[in-house]
Amino acid sequence: MKLMKFNSLKELDVFYQDRGSQSARRVISLSAASCGRASGALELAAAFESGIKELGLADQVELKLTGCHGFCQLEPDVLIFPERYFYPKVKAGEVKRILQETGINGRFIPELGLQDDQTGKITTRLEELPFYQGQVRWLIDRQLDLDPLSLEDYLDHGGFQALKSVLSQLTPEEVIGEITASSLRGRGGAGFSTGLKWQLARQVAAQPKYLICNGDEGDPGAYMDRGILESNPYSVLEGMMIGGLAVGANRGFGYVRQEYPLAIDRLEKAIEALHQAGLLGDKILGTDFSFELELVRGAGAFVSGEETALIASVEGRRANPRQRPPFPVVSGLWGKPTVINNVETWANVPLIIQKGASWFSKTGTEKSKGTKIFSLVGQVKYSGLVEVPLGITLDEIINKIGGGARKGKKIKAIQIGGPSGGCLPADLFNLQVDYESLPRAGAIMGSGGLIALDNDTCLVNLALYFLKFAREESCGQCAPCRIGTQQMVAILEKITGGQGELSDLDLLEKIGWTMQQASLCGLGRTAPNPVLTALRYFRPEFEEHIVEKKCRALVCPKLISYVIDEGRCSGCQLCLKACPYGAIEIGSSGLPQISQPACQTCGICFSVCPEEFQAIDKVSGLNKEQASSLTSGSN
Repeated sequence: MKLMKFNSLKELDVFYQDRGSQSARRVISLSAASCGRASGALELAAAFESGIKELGLADQVELKLTGCHGFCQLEPDVLIFPERYFYPKVKAGEVKRILQETGINGRFIPELGLQDDQTGKITTRLEELPFYQGQVRWLIDRQLDLDPLSLEDYLDHGGFQALKSVLSQLTPEEVIGEITASSLRGRGGAGFSTGLKWQLARQVAAQPKYLICNGDEGDPGAYMDRGILESNPYSVLEGMMIGGLAVGANRGFGYVRQEYPLAIDRLEKAIEALHQAGLLGDKILGTDFSFELELVRGAGAFVSGEETALIASVEGRRANPRQRPPFPVVSGLWGKPTVINNVETWANVPLIIQKGASWFSKTGTEKSKGTKIFSLVGQVKYSGLVEVPLGITLDEIINKIGGGARKGKKIKAIQIGGPSGGCLPADLFNLQVDYESLPRAGAIMGSGGLIALDNDTCLVNLALYFLKFAREESCGQCAPCRIGTQQMVAILEKITGGQGELSDLDLLEKIGWTMQQASLCGLGRTAPNPVLTALRYFRPEFEEHIVEKKCRALVCPKLISYVIDEGRCSGCQLCLKACPYGAIEIGSSGLPQISQPACQTCGICFSVCPEEFQAIDKVSGLNKEQASSLTSGSN
């Protein structure tokens, strides 16, 4: 249904009043963000649509293709409202039964629920899942039964009530005061006070003023902003409109990387719908406030997330950072005052206006208020998007929400904050997640990437991975970052290649310190963090690589060897046939043997050995000659 155009605040009020009397159908909410689509959500949606039509349930059941529900590893998942029943990994063959038993009768189907692998208990509702217990889902909960493409649905969920309040009841100074009182801090990593940033921009006399939403999410494994943009784009746009009124800006830009096509599509459609409804453009709702929004597609460079580089990109130039001051709130886009906040920060603004600063600030620590969304990935039992109160401990996130390590493994560390963050050991998991505690430990919250690492992870190799990433993404303007990343990569490659010296560790720390002090922008200043924290907390692993030529995680190819255990070998010769280097031959026992001098440690033999035999072992801490002398009885 096409919405009417709202020409006044009163017309919007009438709409809210009329919608309050609407009758509700049972809602089938299907997670259909990027993660859900990759798991088959669109095919499942077609099955639901066909089933609803075949069973004649259009008046009883409504199918909504929503955004991300958070529990990404169980997608495509289905939520049934109002009961909040939860069905994980739904298959097309189960659709008709769900429609008949749950859609019509409201009865939960136990055999389609999630079963706890330890207790055998069947989970009926979302809130019963350990993954959701301990979370405080202010933002994610709003998108569980929300059609992200429907402005009407957003309004039905209370959308634009905050903007209406601002337009009718609050002055710009009062809006800024409310945001300041909430203690909302930037969710993009730096944690600067949002209210103070807005106040500084408002005080600058220069006109025009601009707003930017930084959606250039480039951390490997992080997808918090993508989740919000795909699931509830209107909340971000409403937040920007409130910000525009507060600081005196009439134009805003959404900067989203090209690699997020679904997020871009939904933002474009949302902006168009707002124009058609009279909620964007000139004299919004009959007031003196006018605001325009424009979407800018980023080229995908990691450095574009740095605010001055982002500004250059929006202006049509290469995304190179510049020296600060002047800061963007004084001289930003086209030399004018510019407020830049990230996606999650903007999405929090309508909540604060609607519920009040005191409500928001009750959650969190003394200096870090509210909630934060993290993408919890890696070697945990449960992974996905989690929204937690600031001040929660790492242990609560990893072991309670994430369910701890997968079977037979042990979490030894977490990497938090992406390429700019740090690696923290398990004995620091009692650390609070906030803007003060993490930096003291050498890490940062960053935008919210959180990777759990078990004993199969080599911290030296991981540090090398992040430094290579920083090297490739460096803009190259300043020597400390350009040369520093190259030199740190070279040293780490030397160590992982078995050629390292103990003096290399001191050199890594010196180069890292220099980069932190002398680099032009945040990318260069934080790029050494993964290496420096790994050295601080996991130095023995570096020393083992150097002194013992050993990689305890059996990851670094130059420090491992593959050995065939004749006691387990069936003689199938699959390894011999698969080896691309001819390094496997038949020994005197009639069974395959690996020639260590010829072996290139590609691992193909290990991967093709049948699981029932597992006759090939990875070993480390041995040179090629030592490995070749091993016999079947020595394992």
